[in-house]
Amino acid sequence: MTSPSEDGGRAPLRILLCDDHAVVRAGLRALLGSAPDVEVVGEAGDGEEAVALAAALRPAVVLMDLQLGAGMTGIEATRRITSAGPGAPHVLVLTTYDTDADITRAIEAGAIGYLLKAERPEELFSAIEAAAAGRTALSPPVASRVMAQMRRPRPALTERELDILGQLARGLGNRDIARALFISEATVKTHLGRIYDKLGVDTRAGAVAVAKEQRLLP
Repeated sequence: MTSPSEDGGRAPLRILLCDDHAVVRAGLRALLGSAPDVEVVGEAGDGEEAVALAAALRPAVVLMDLQLGAGMTGIEATRRITSAGPGAPHVLVLTTYDTDADITRAIEAGAIGYLLKAERPEELFSAIEAAAAGRTALSPPVASRVMAQMRRPRPALTERELDILGQLARGLGNRDIARALFISEATVKTHLGRIYDKLGVDTRAGAVAVAKEQRLLP
């Protein structure tokens, strides 16, 4: 990142950190403190605190972990922060998780970038600068996965599987899906297994996330 000029230059980029590990936050604060054009204006240890601080401090970028322990997830915190209206901070996910479902859910929640914690410091600085400017910032492995998802042909789901997927997206459990579609719970479980296989996931949330990314839901 570039240094501000001697005549004032641009104001430092205001950053809010959100990670449930205090040691990680301390490390990030120390690292970002080495850049003259970055100012860490706050730290949050959970999603609720991140949403509140983002509204109060109005940083340019929120560095958001996905796994925040009990309470609000990083995905939900991202969604609330980015949907706060004009001038809302950009959210740059900084995590160790790089599954297709996590990436899809973060991007759908409004994250402008997705960076892995294994990246080099200079990659983090570049990503922050890009995010502050409203540009997408992705770790190379994440960018590769996103491109692979875009090139992947749409899964061929049957009408019944699409019906079940739609009920799944509504948050219904197996028993309620069975009642809604007038089939047995055993049949629902069988169809879910086939849906998971076709979408390449192993959880209900993952199935819904991939289905939305593939535009399989209305």
